[in-house]
Amino acid sequence: MLFDFIPLSSPVKMDAILGAHRKTHEYPCFPHQMKMNCLPGKSSADWGWVQHMHASLNEKGRAAVVLDTGAVSRGSGNAGTNKEKSVRQWFVDHDLVESVLYLPENLFYNTSAPGIVLFLNKSKPKERQGKIFLVNASRVFEKGDPKNYIPDGEIARIADTLLHWQEEEKFSRIVDHAELKKNDYNISPSRYIHTGEAETYRPIAEIVAAPPQSWKRLRPRRGRPTRR
Repeated sequence: MLFDFIPLSSPVKMDAILGAHRKTHEYPCFPHQMKMNCLPGKSSADWGWVQHMHASLNEKGRAAVVLDTGAVSRGSGNAGTNKEKSVRQWFVDHDLVESVLYLPENLFYNTSAPGIVLFLNKSKPKERQGKIFLVNASRVFEKGDPKNYIPDGEIARIADTLLHWQEEEKFSRIVDHAELKKNDYNISPSRYIHTGEAETYRPIAEIVAAPPQSWKRLRPRRGRPTRR
């Protein structure tokens, strides 16, 4: 049976899930090219779960998968090959990733680390093809005891932003595949959307022309050197 939509919260820091099928490449649910080239690594099951969801969707199916933040960036920028990055690249190149949402820290009871939600779509609209939509909601939360939480109004804002692909400074952005490839298939929202305050810089010429008053106190005194 194949499904229209699948939500999944994957186990945190679980090892690979393929077991004995890894050596034989006989796991029945993966497409041929994925079986041969893109088996997830032994150290993490994250993309194995994503592959399961992909294989369980019908031709127009969609999925939302909660993952560790490292799942969208591990292996990118490193020399050599990385199995997680290879699987991630397969999903990007086949235009299956629609959106990625970066969540605040300390939301989940089994970990204080932030997480991401990966949205898959096997039938992306033509105007969204060749692109993914990123939302960095890492600062959208209220402090709670014992866990942080996202207020109802902010949940509605995040949902509306994701549904309509609304770009907002320091919050959301559309990124095309060409830029993803330049960044070695890192699809983490934190890589492309910076939420901090912008730093300001004064030109060196301006600083030299009008040094702060405190600089004068640092000038060495003129006179004979002290005898020792």
